[in-house]
Amino acid sequence: MIVGILGGGQLARMLAMAGQPLGIHCLFLDPARDACARTTGELLCGDYGDERLLDELARRAAVVTYEFENVPEASLRHLASRVTVHPHPKALALARDRWHEKRLFTDLGIPTPAFVAVDTRADLDQALAVTGRPAVLKTRTMGYDGKGQRVVRNTGDADTAFAALCGVPLILEGFVPFDREVSLVAVRHAAGDVRFYPLTENIHRNGVLAQSQARPGDPMTARAETYVGRLLAHLDYVGVLAVEFFQKGDTLLANEMAPRVHNSGHWTIEGAETSQFENHLRAVLGLPLGATRVLAPSAMVNFVGRLPQASAVLAVPGAHLHVYGKAARAGRKLGHATVRAPHEPDVLDALSRLRALVDLADWN
Repeated sequence: MIVGILGGGQLARMLAMAGQPLGIHCLFLDPARDACARTTGELLCGDYGDERLLDELARRAAVVTYEFENVPEASLRHLASRVTVHPHPKALALARDRWHEKRLFTDLGIPTPAFVAVDTRADLDQALAVTGRPAVLKTRTMGYDGKGQRVVRNTGDADTAFAALCGVPLILEGFVPFDREVSLVAVRHAAGDVRFYPLTENIHRNGVLAQSQARPGDPMTARAETYVGRLLAHLDYVGVLAVEFFQKGDTLLANEMAPRVHNSGHWTIEGAETSQFENHLRAVLGLPLGATRVLAPSAMVNFVGRLPQASAVLAVPGAHLHVYGKAARAGRKLGHATVRAPHEPDVLDALSRLRALVDLADWN
């Protein structure tokens, strides 16, 4: 059984590794010859718009999925006319444009920060009157890991931010002085079966996810599940969906959704009965979903820009090292460590030791 994947990065790699025990093979399309997923499956090396390669992917795969949001829409439409694509391209189209994404949240009764579309410098002044200051000016598409956005605190910031980002559609979002950042990873089968992983508490550094910790029984879980459940049903979604929230008091404000497996769900590899990667494959292939039960207190730390010594990571009790096989450079995700321990204090101690191995200077 072959699953086609658009993208050959670490998420594709982990999908392929999860599929191997199930007899699932992955076929990747990626323009990079050194795509890190190439060691776990077959790589079709070429542009995402290459119709010859897209047709080969469609011919050989039982289903096609994707590992990131910036896949050309024309490529997905081409594939969808020839093979089943999950999640459906309409979910990707909504997720890749922050304006449409926020409108969808609002239409479904999911609270968000204030947001206003911005096309001109005059629009930005009018939008600031709605959101107040500080606010965050963002590109509507193509931004990730803190890229494509600027904080606006005063008129000078507004001039600088608009000059840096103008030329593409923009959105201004109200700045949220949140208490914490959380995410919910869910998976839905075509037959309608939905499973939720526990709410995950996240810490970002320089716009990049630094740490995630599973929070089974968190008091905000039911509210998050209600919101994400609305999205899954509205989109008739198939596969894994992650939604990031800001928590302020007892309110959850939806920040963004990712129609794919997600960095904040990496702890599920060792920490859940069925990982997000295996469940995504099960869902897109129409196989029964696996249990999302947490096996023990679990968390994850990202390694960005530089990998610590493997011996230092593995010396931490309960730690499991995942290296992606990518060339090192500042700001690039090179690997992560999950940690699973019998008791939460043990996890907190392990997180402290793992964080000490991270040099934030490499994250810029």
